Amino acid sequence: MLVTLSVGWAIIQGGRFVLSPLLPTIIADLGITEATAGLAFTALGGVYAVAQYPSGRLSDQWTRTTLIVPGLAVLVVGFLLFGTASSYLPFVAAAVVVGLGKGLFAIPSRALVSDRYVERRGRALGVYAAGTDAGGLVASGVAVVVLSSATWRAPFLPIAVALALLTLLFVWWSDEPYQVERADLELGTTVRRLVASSGQRRTLTAYALFYFMVGGFITFFPTYLAGSKGFTESLASVAFAVVFVVGFGIKPLAGDLSDRFHRQDVAAAGMGAAALALVVLVVAESALLIWASTLVLAVGYKTQFPLADAIVMDAAPDGGMGADLGAARALFLGASAVGPAYVGIVATAVGYAAAFGSLAACLLVAALLVWH
Repeated sequence: MLVTLSVGWAIIQGGRFVLSPLLPTIIADLGITEATAGLAFTALGGVYAVAQYPSGRLSDQWTRTTLIVPGLAVLVVGFLLFGTASSYLPFVAAAVVVGLGKGLFAIPSRALVSDRYVERRGRALGVYAAGTDAGGLVASGVAVVVLSSATWRAPFLPIAVALALLTLLFVWWSDEPYQVERADLELGTTVRRLVASSGQRRTLTAYALFYFMVGGFITFFPTYLAGSKGFTESLASVAFAVVFVVGFGIKPLAGDLSDRFHRQDVAAAGMGAAALALVVLVVAESALLIWASTLVLAVGYKTQFPLADAIVMDAAPDGGMGADLGAARALFLGASAVGPAYVGIVATAVGYAAAFGSLAACLLVAALLVWH
């Protein structure tokens, strides 16, 4: 199940991340601005965030499989819609459907992995989270090919087909029953449990700031390099790929380190390094500094993903892991959803330096909050 779910997550994230290096072409083809493009990604992230808690809570009360399979089916439809979008409104509709499918899949799949790896939760979640980087790496390579020889819509039919095949495999291999019954979401109880201590409140605030930075950075990073740093679109796609190459290796290692040492200390060190690297990236003029800062930034911020989930799961009660993780990630991803709109609007109004510089400040504050 770890391999199956990790591969599924890689395909899903590949479909999401292939949009970023193709964004300049999408903007030109659909006749939109960076601000309106950012709003479309915010719609995707917003629906994804809203779906986190109910999917997590229901996967506790029903079964993980009962949520995972419909989530995969909705994702197949969403990526087919991306492949046929010919104007802005269908593009936004596709983004909303993909956001819903991701929301149904993300928490139950993580909870299923965590159910099976209690003692090595950090490492297992690191392997799962590395699916994001495997998908992003493939997306970067696909984008280079698409930019040189095909329409931006070309990748989405193969992605939908791959997800459909994986859904069939998951259904065949899963040993969980399907169960639907009356359920109580108990959102108030879960929220009160999450904010019960000052340490938990600081951690939640820190990761909300972190995810806000991620949402803005990852959506516009290739566009930023192409528009402000003199990179070609293909070279910007290579830099985008480097971020995921680093993440693929660092996430399992970070998860393992967090099993051995204090998770919050590992998280704070990574955030601090990422904040410094993002500042250097903004002011850098030489290609060497841009590449070096990109590498350090990738190491620092990719460290966080298995740690954030593990920190929340460590504090969750038996039978409430999906609910707690869903509520926490709803907050994190709600902040992440605002990131693309923020960067798009600020970049359109005053430039990318101000947009990305303020993201570095968010990272620094997050590092200070999580270090306790």
